[in-house]
Amino acid sequence: MKKRSDNKPSFEDLIGLGDHSARKNYYPELAQKLDELETERNRYKWLFENALHGIFQADMKGQFRAANPAMAALCGYRSASQLVHHINAIDKQLFVEPKDYHLLLDRLHRDGKVYRYETRLLKAGGETIHVSMNVLLKQEEDDITIEAFVQDISERISDQARLKKLNEELELRVEERTNALAAVNTKLWEEIREREVAQQQMTVAKDQAEAANLSKDKYLAAASHDLLQPMNAARLLVAALRERAMAVEDNHLVERVHVALEGAEGLLTDLLDISKLDQNAVQSDPSAFHLSQLMNTLQTEFQPVADGTGLGLRVRGTSCVVYSDARLLMRVLRNFVSNALRYTNSGGVLVGARKRGEYLDIQVWDSGEGIPDECLADIFQEFNQLAQHRNGMRTGVGLGLAIVERTARVLDHPINVKSRPDRGSVFTIRVPLAPSDFIPSLPAVHTQGNSQFIGEVVLVVDNDSDILLSMRTLLKQWGLAPLTATDASMAIKLCQQQDVVPRVLLLDYHLDHEETGVDVLEQLEQHFNERIPAAMLTAERADKSLKLFRELGLQVLNKPVKPGKLRALLSHILAMPR
Repeated sequence: MKKRSDNKPSFEDLIGLGDHSARKNYYPELAQKLDELETERNRYKWLFENALHGIFQADMKGQFRAANPAMAALCGYRSASQLVHHINAIDKQLFVEPKDYHLLLDRLHRDGKVYRYETRLLKAGGETIHVSMNVLLKQEEDDITIEAFVQDISERISDQARLKKLNEELELRVEERTNALAAVNTKLWEEIREREVAQQQMTVAKDQAEAANLSKDKYLAAASHDLLQPMNAARLLVAALRERAMAVEDNHLVERVHVALEGAEGLLTDLLDISKLDQNAVQSDPSAFHLSQLMNTLQTEFQPVADGTGLGLRVRGTSCVVYSDARLLMRVLRNFVSNALRYTNSGGVLVGARKRGEYLDIQVWDSGEGIPDECLADIFQEFNQLAQHRNGMRTGVGLGLAIVERTARVLDHPINVKSRPDRGSVFTIRVPLAPSDFIPSLPAVHTQGNSQFIGEVVLVVDNDSDILLSMRTLLKQWGLAPLTATDASMAIKLCQQQDVVPRVLLLDYHLDHEETGVDVLEQLEQHFNERIPAAMLTAERADKSLKLFRELGLQVLNKPVKPGKLRALLSHILAMPR
C-alpha cells in the first residue's frame, strides 16, 4: 500500500502543468499564439516606425500620447520622443491657427472621422507647413483618443501659388500683346488708307475673310455652352409635351416644333464638331475593345429610325477586337448609317465587317440611289449635299461626311466609298485589329428593367433654371421623383429635408462659382458615404473632360439631351442592383 505522502501533488500539478493536466496539453498552442501575437505586434510597430506619412495619437486635452519618426521629421524634431515631450498643447504649439484644431474636434465629435482636412502646422524652428490629415476619434471605455495620419502638402500648395502667379503674368502679357497688336493694326489701317482705292478694297476684303474664318472656330467653341443650354431646355419641354394626350392640331404643332429643334440641334452639333476638328482640338485615345459593343449600339439607336421610314436595317455581329478610339470610331459609323438611311428610299441598310490581314474593313451598304462618279470627289467637302431625294428625313447642311473625313484623319483610319447609280453605295473605314495577346474581356451586360418608373428619386444639379424646370416636368411625367438644385450645398439640403438618398444623379459639368459636376459628385458621395450612380448631362465636349468622365466611370449625355437616350440611360441604371 502506498504512503499518504506519495499522493502529495507536485508544483507542476498545482499550476496546471502536471502529467494529467488539461492545461499542460494546450500549453504548446498557447505559446504559439503568444508568439504570433508578438510577431503581429512587432509588425505593426515596424509599420508605425517606418511609415512615410506622419502618425500621432493625442488625448482630448490636446497632449501627445505617441508619434512616429515621420511625424517628428515633418515637424522639424530630431525624434518622436522630443516631439511628444515638447508639445504640451496641440492647438497652440502645433497648429498655426488654434481655431483649425477646435474646428477639427467639432467635426470629429459630429462624424467620428474627418478625411482630407487641410491646415497649417508649426515646425520646431518656427516655419509653417501645409498638411492634409485623415483623423479618427477612438473611444475605449472612458478613454477617448485622437489618431491622425498627416501628409505634407506644402509642395502642392506652393505649386498652386506659382501656377496662379504664372496665370496672372500670362494674362498681363496677353493684355500687353493685345494692346501692341491694336496699335500695330491702327498703324496698318493708316497705311492702307494711303494706298489706291482698288488695292485698299482688296486688302480689306481679304483681311475680313481671314478674320471671319479664324474667329468662326473660336467663337463656336467658346459659345457652345450658352447656345446649347436653352436648346436643351426646349428639347426636354417638347419631349414632355409629345408624351401628353393633346388635340390633333396641338399635337401637330408640337411635332413641328420638335422637328425644327432637332434640325437646329443637328446643325449646331455639326458646326461644333467641325470647329473642334479644324482647331486640332480632337485627339485620338486608342484602346482594344470588342467591335460588337459599337455594332449593338448602332442597332439599338437606328432601328427605330429604319422602322419609321419603312427600311430594313441589318447589323451583322462580329467577335473581332479592334484597336481604335471607340468614341471617334462610333462618330464615323453613326454618320455612315445616318446618311445611308437618309438617302435610301426602299430596301435597306447593311452594316458588317470583313477581315483584311491585320485590319478590319467596317462597311455600311445601302440600296439607295447611289452617287454619280463626278460627285465622289466632292462628297467629303463642307456644305456639299447631293440633290437626290432624302426619304423625308432631316437634310442637314452637308457637314456629316466632312466630319467623317476629318475624324478618320485624326484616327489615321483610311476611308473609302464605292457607288453605282440606282444600285446603292458602300462606305468603308479600315481599322487595325488588336494584337492577339491583348484581348479585353467582354463588358458585363445588365438586363434592362421596365421603363415604367415607380417614383425613384433622381437628383438633378444644373445652374440653368429653365433646364431644371424642363427636367422636373419630364421626369415627373415619367413617374420619377425629381429633386433639382443649382449646387452641392442646395442638393444636400434638399436630400436632408426629404430624408432621401437619390438613386441617380444627373449633373451638369459647368456650374456657378467655378464649381463643377465632379465637385458636386464628390461632396454628395462624402455626405452619403456611398457611391451613387451618376451621369453628366453637359455641353462640354473637350477631350480632356471626356477622358476625366471615363476615368470616374460616369455616363455622359451631350446637351441638347435626347429624351429617348436619357430615358434609356435611367432605365439601365435603375435596373442595376444597388
